[in-house]
Amino acid sequence: MIPTDGRHARRRSPWPIALGAGILAVVLVAGIMVYAALRGGSRDGFRGGEVAQVGPTEPAPTLQEPPPLENWPRWGITHTQYSADNEPRQVAEQARGVLGRVPMLQNQHIMGWGVGNPEPSPGQFSFHDLNRRLTFMASSRAVPVITLCCAPDWMKGGQAGRTDWSKNHTVAPKREHFDDFAKLAARVAKQYPTVKHYMVWNEFKGFWDPSTNRWDAEGYTEMYNKVYDALKKVNPEIKVGGPYIPIESNARTSNSELAGPWGTVDQRALDAIEYWIEHKKGADFIVVDGASMTNDKGNVPDDFAAQGKFGAITTWLRQKSGDLPVWWAEWYVEPDNSGWSEDKRVAVQASAMIEFARSGVTTALYWNPQSKNEGECSGCLWTPGRGEEMPMAGLLSGFTRWFPSGVRLEEVQSSDARVKTLAQTQQLVMVNTSDKDVTATVDGKQVTLRPYEIRWAGRGGA
Repeated sequence: MIPTDGRHARRRSPWPIALGAGILAVVLVAGIMVYAALRGGSRDGFRGGEVAQVGPTEPAPTLQEPPPLENWPRWGITHTQYSADNEPRQVAEQARGVLGRVPMLQNQHIMGWGVGNPEPSPGQFSFHDLNRRLTFMASSRAVPVITLCCAPDWMKGGQAGRTDWSKNHTVAPKREHFDDFAKLAARVAKQYPTVKHYMVWNEFKGFWDPSTNRWDAEGYTEMYNKVYDALKKVNPEIKVGGPYIPIESNARTSNSELAGPWGTVDQRALDAIEYWIEHKKGADFIVVDGASMTNDKGNVPDDFAAQGKFGAITTWLRQKSGDLPVWWAEWYVEPDNSGWSEDKRVAVQASAMIEFARSGVTTALYWNPQSKNEGECSGCLWTPGRGEEMPMAGLLSGFTRWFPSGVRLEEVQSSDARVKTLAQTQQLVMVNTSDKDVTATVDGKQVTLRPYEIRWAGRGGA
């Protein structure tokens, strides 16, 4: 059984499935480890530890510059353990087309979630997997983003040259290694000069203090400041953001400065954010993540109205940070074992994205839940092993094209509150939040939408 961090168990394991069982698996693992060591790189996936890189560091790939943008795309994805670069060639080509038809943001972590340990021993770098993932991103017209997480074992008290993936996503670097982590961040920035946007760490992993029952914002901010300085020294034009903390909520009332019909936000997360705002060296954007679901009752008061949480938190972040650009590094809308159809799943996602756009979010990254096995994949962008486009891909492409950051929104009236809308001068999107057909007058025209239907319509001659 693969352990998780306990908060988003369905999607959060950053390290891969074990390689089988029995004597054959042992032999196979040993062979792969030796091969990885000899070829100058290794894949994350050896639960017992992996061999440090032997030989010179693999050179940086030649990556084309991101496409010129009239407007910041606002929308994008995070690559996870299984992505298009792991697929057969034909499927990878189809996925490349899905992701690249409208240039969008694509994000990759430096360790885990599809790539191996970037510095298995001090000063010995292994960028094979990162090179592969960044090369795919460039080939699909990505605007690239890198998340600086996680850290090699030797920075966390482990043995140099080995990687214990069972602890990769739960342990932060020790304070005496914050400088080493900052140096690694700078080395990554030098490896990929076309990447200009970096998020520091992921969900405050390892920065929870059980002795005080709160987040260790002081420790995280100290590390963040060192990374910020290191990246700016490499290139002052690099954009750096934090604190990338999960903002959780409960349906029950508690002592918090932020609450609504969608629940009450955990004040400890808000306190950590305010500490970071006050003590950071600098920041080009502020990053958070979270789910519409409460910890105790799921989506309240219902699946669609619960998405109002995203807008409320975004407004709070903009006010507290002096209007720093707000990034949602991850967002989730579906309770475990929901039984939702794909139509409802995408309709609720569209409702959340409408909240992001209306509240002024600068960037929102969809955590792509691709799986290894061919077949169905709830919420995926393409079918694993086949490459057929799924509805979420079309939704992201549509929002990326028509609702980039900074686009001027226009108010559009709907005669039925069950039909949510988002509009700009040229385009309108409508979402039926009901499980029944709904006929309504929208933007002066009568429409009938099927249950959970999402419909795009041109405006003003578009």
